[in-house]
Amino acid sequence: MPANTTAPSGSSDAKKTGRKKGRRARLFVLVLVLALVAGVGYGAFWSVSTVRASYPQTTGSIDLKGLTGDVDVRRDDYGVPQIYADTDSDLFRAQGFVQAQDRFWEMDVRRHMTSGRLSEMFGSGQVETDAFLRTLGWRKVAQEEYDTVLDEDTKKNLQAYADGVNAYLAGKDGKDISVEYAALGLTNDYKPTEWTPVDSVAWLKAMAWDLRGNMQDEIDRSLMTSRLSTDQIEDLYPGYPFDKNETIVDQGGISPVTGEYDPEAEPSEAIGSGTVEGAAEGLNTQLSALSDTLDEIPALLGPNGNGIGSNSWVVSGKYTTTGDPLLANDPHLAPQLPSLWYQMGLHCRQLSATCRYDTAGYTFSGMPGVVIGHNQDIAWGFTNLGADVTDLFLEKVSGDGYQYDGKTEPFVTREETIKVAGGKSRKITVRETNNGPLVSDRSGELEKVGKKAPVTNSAPDRGDGYAVALKWTALEPGRTMDAVFELNRAKDFTSFRKAASLFEVPSQNLIYADTEGNIGYQAPGSIPVRLEGDGTMPSPGWTSKYGWEKKRIPFDELPYEYNPERGYIVTANQAVVDDSYEHMLTRDWGYGARSQRINDLIQTKIAGGEKISTDDMQTMQMDNQSAIAAKLVPELKKISISDPSVREAQKLLEGWEYIQEPDSAAAAYFNGVWRNILKLAFGNKLPKEMRAKGDCIYVEPTTGTGPVDEQDKLVRECGQRAPDAAQPDGGDRWYEVVENILDDQDNEWWKVPAKGREQAIDSRDELFARAMEDARWELTAELGKDITTWSWGRLHQLTLRNQTLGTEGPDLLQRALNRGPWDLGGGEAAVNATGWNAAGGYEVIWVPSMRMVVNVGDWDKSRWINLTGASGHAFSAHYTDQTDKWAEGELLDWSFGEEAVKESTVDTLTLKKP
Repeated sequence: MPANTTAPSGSSDAKKTGRKKGRRARLFVLVLVLALVAGVGYGAFWSVSTVRASYPQTTGSIDLKGLTGDVDVRRDDYGVPQIYADTDSDLFRAQGFVQAQDRFWEMDVRRHMTSGRLSEMFGSGQVETDAFLRTLGWRKVAQEEYDTVLDEDTKKNLQAYADGVNAYLAGKDGKDISVEYAALGLTNDYKPTEWTPVDSVAWLKAMAWDLRGNMQDEIDRSLMTSRLSTDQIEDLYPGYPFDKNETIVDQGGISPVTGEYDPEAEPSEAIGSGTVEGAAEGLNTQLSALSDTLDEIPALLGPNGNGIGSNSWVVSGKYTTTGDPLLANDPHLAPQLPSLWYQMGLHCRQLSATCRYDTAGYTFSGMPGVVIGHNQDIAWGFTNLGADVTDLFLEKVSGDGYQYDGKTEPFVTREETIKVAGGKSRKITVRETNNGPLVSDRSGELEKVGKKAPVTNSAPDRGDGYAVALKWTALEPGRTMDAVFELNRAKDFTSFRKAASLFEVPSQNLIYADTEGNIGYQAPGSIPVRLEGDGTMPSPGWTSKYGWEKKRIPFDELPYEYNPERGYIVTANQAVVDDSYEHMLTRDWGYGARSQRINDLIQTKIAGGEKISTDDMQTMQMDNQSAIAAKLVPELKKISISDPSVREAQKLLEGWEYIQEPDSAAAAYFNGVWRNILKLAFGNKLPKEMRAKGDCIYVEPTTGTGPVDEQDKLVRECGQRAPDAAQPDGGDRWYEVVENILDDQDNEWWKVPAKGREQAIDSRDELFARAMEDARWELTAELGKDITTWSWGRLHQLTLRNQTLGTEGPDLLQRALNRGPWDLGGGEAAVNATGWNAAGGYEVIWVPSMRMVVNVGDWDKSRWINLTGASGHAFSAHYTDQTDKWAEGELLDWSFGEEAVKESTVDTLTLKKP
């Protein structure tokens, strides 16, 4: 696999001609598809003009109302824009215009999602989702932020951005904006409305939801209490392995903390502990339904459960070939088409008091500024801190209100009206307690169960029973939008930390490097201090013993590092600090498989006296080693196998070095074995509320009345639908679970009772042997009998789906909007984190959503890549023109300086002051 290939910054005439031919071909295919969709259903024929109408103008000039001077938009061969202006307002007005040109459909869907208004676009099928999102109140909180806490300069930038978006929309029909609007017009009369500054702010709430921490773990642990003992639950949630996986911070940078808060304190009245009599069964049914509700949140946010991670690391110049720091980042998110990220440069022609930005990197469509990237002085990257910023509270409710310290307190209520395209509006009432909105109100099943759940706990029975409230820091107004602009202007570690102090949600790991040779790290975020408990299980909401203190962990007491002696910093969702740190950030860290592999790769280079290059950083990003394979394969190879077909598959593991390349048959077989080990040892022992959905069903065909031919076992059906998150997903938590019992042949987890024709399993090796057999037949059904044709990539595929009509639209339209599949290497908890859920199949459901390697100081030698492309227009030349290179681990040259940008420019558009 290419490790250090970069695309040229320019393009030849032949290359341009080929691209034009490709564009014509794709247009022709789209026209045929749309003609079929329209012709069969409506007797209409859509012409090429329908498709081309929405393509952006990228050359010549356009008058843009509100500009104080002309603005240049220079696009490279991949359609990535670099904007040049003379004032902040012109810069952000142009950014809004350009992003709307490329991505307005995506922006429009996002704002309808964050405001709980998807039904206005897509009809009654989205009503329940809208009701849940209205209950959370993202849009409401975003409005409060804009009205009460954001800086005036931030508001001006947001307004300028909105003005630019609206200038693009002015006078356009839906079909002039995107082909999706043309398709939507076949079923309803929806028309886009103007953009507002709050639409931009609300998107941060959606990202905070994606990165909210351990809420699913909290639900899962509570559900487990119905079937598993406390010791068994602890087996499945082991502590962080501090003895083998390094933390982010290992010296200095942590202010001393004093106070009475004890992060080790156990809840005396936690749900599931047995002290709330009769509550567990009713609560577990409620939480199961809540987990199902979370599964229905729009695919734009990715599947429910764990998996979202990220890698970033920075190496000091004393260990690099450049003599200056190198910084790498690749956030792991659900695959989306178009990509979540939008590459862009924002440049003031002359830095001054009225034009303060010279920055480039990755931003979100619909939001001004740059989220991850660099300016002329510093570079920065993000990974998810994973701080525990959500808690679920069980509430005793009645028609009058909720109980709190022996009194009935009234709900805070509001009515919401959900408008439905092609149907009647629906009104809902949102109820809130002092612990947040009642998320259980959004499910009929939860409502019924809540009424039946008994309440004893020394209080009069409440006829309406229990409800579940969500307390979450993102539901409080914050200043993260201010932080984005401060970060874009930061010049040193002091101003970087000042910006980080405003970055409240989502809580992130921020890494840093500057042109003076400094490197650093900061953990920011609004992180609660709990009165009782540790946030790992739902808490009683009816007593003041629980809940949060009004204050958050002070910023100056959050972990940070500056120029650590070791010369590098790695963040990959591992524990930030060890147990000596006095505040509790979370009990549910990632377990450090990826981070330790990155640490090992860097340390090996340094120990060998070598310097680390940009190519080395790029190669590290594509590292495919499986940490769990290194532990299990030596044991699997020892298993005595009598079936020749299974033995044939077992031999694939001999000589395999645990590298999960796309063409590896050994990687395919091992991951099949790993999936079946988890299913046998753990999956069938979890509560019924947590059983996997869409799992494989095996059938054994026979010939006449003779014996079953074991080599002809087939899989009749193997669903790819995402299962409940608590099923063994195969991530690094399960690495720890299995490793902790690996040497105990007779551990109870290895034992499986007899079922049907299957004999009982009494030991680890017997379970391993069964898993190897089951994997052989599963892969035979998936890939064929001949193991020489097997490959990991054929199992482990990525399909990019348009996040609206590409998932719910007519089949022909889905084919027009979606792309793929791509055969990928990597895997769950590998550095090249192409994640898959072992309970649901091998399909790629998490990806490095972008990759960058920043050459600090010599900015034009930096490299970057996006998952898809700059454009959200289906069949644009830039719809998925980066995906093939992304899949191969290639990066593109990243121009930043004005001369480099000019050299790479293929299209220039001038936005003119009228």
